Amino acid sequence: MIPFINVRAQREAYLSEFKQAEQEVLDSGCFIGGPVVQALESELAEFTGAKHAITCGSGTDALTIALLALGLKPGDEVIVPDFTFIAPAECVMRLGGIPKFADIDAETLQVSVESIAKLVTPKTKGIIVVNLFGQCAPYAEIRKCACANNLWLIEDSAQAFGATQNGVPACTFGDISITSFYPAKPLGCYGDGGALFTQDDELANKIRLIANHGSQTRYVHEICGMNSRLDAIQAAVLRVKLRHFKDELKKRSENASKYNEFFKTVPGIAPQKIASGNTSTYAQYTVLADDRRKSFIEKIDAAEIPYCIHYPQPLHTQPCFKELNQGRGNANAIEACQKVVSLPMCAFTDVEEIIARLKKEM
Repeated sequence: MIPFINVRAQREAYLSEFKQAEQEVLDSGCFIGGPVVQALESELAEFTGAKHAITCGSGTDALTIALLALGLKPGDEVIVPDFTFIAPAECVMRLGGIPKFADIDAETLQVSVESIAKLVTPKTKGIIVVNLFGQCAPYAEIRKCACANNLWLIEDSAQAFGATQNGVPACTFGDISITSFYPAKPLGCYGDGGALFTQDDELANKIRLIANHGSQTRYVHEICGMNSRLDAIQAAVLRVKLRHFKDELKKRSENASKYNEFFKTVPGIAPQKIASGNTSTYAQYTVLADDRRKSFIEKIDAAEIPYCIHYPQPLHTQPCFKELNQGRGNANAIEACQKVVSLPMCAFTDVEEIIARLKKEM
């Protein structure tokens, strides 16, 4: 059976390194924080060029911590994409804010700057931008909009750690940027994990404070924070993977090129457009099928190839957000949900086998 993401093959490829790193943590007796986590944070900062990289318990925690550090208050509005995973809007709502759902570009699937601009009101405090499926959103235009309206910017790079835009690494475009180390991400650990990135010393201090129960000194709590720390065993796993990460990104790109060449010959199927100047991590390899998605999925099923629908409905239609009564005009987000199909993608995916199977059915 073809796996959607071949995490087993990855572990087998680096098994001796994983075992050594894991055993060193187990033998150390230091399971939360400590030198392995500190070393990972230094390596993440060096990889991205961010001044501060601060690990935490998950990508969702990272968004929550970022919003707290930026001072979100109940009733504040935050603009988020309508076509993405729930986490950005969910975190805003959990803290009493109001998510405002922006439409997307029909080809790149990234949030639309024009839609963002239309949603700004006197209550708007910031924007959460998602680097969807592994490529960066149009940050020059988004930052211009944010500055013109005195808004902060959070870059959600949960799917795009390792991507670049005009040579600039992801995780450096926001006032605070975040990523996720969920196992299915391009750089994933063996459980939940996340990180925040910033160039701002004051924000970095706030982030560390919030993530550690509001405490810098043991049993002295300056604010009410939360418990969101990365386990040392997860940091050890990530350090091994990070050593191989650039090679894996190259293989992901090669796999995407193979898919792209194949789909040039398939009418009605268009891969997500990678914008000029962008490189993608291909966290997902996503295509848009026109009115033939149902028949395309039937062929995928017949070929015994796993697939996912990222995402089946825009966020504004989710039951938890319906009372906000928003998003009905987000035509591109609505249409994307009716077209998208994601195929297996990682550095260890045998794309040639997948294409061979598809050719037999198509």
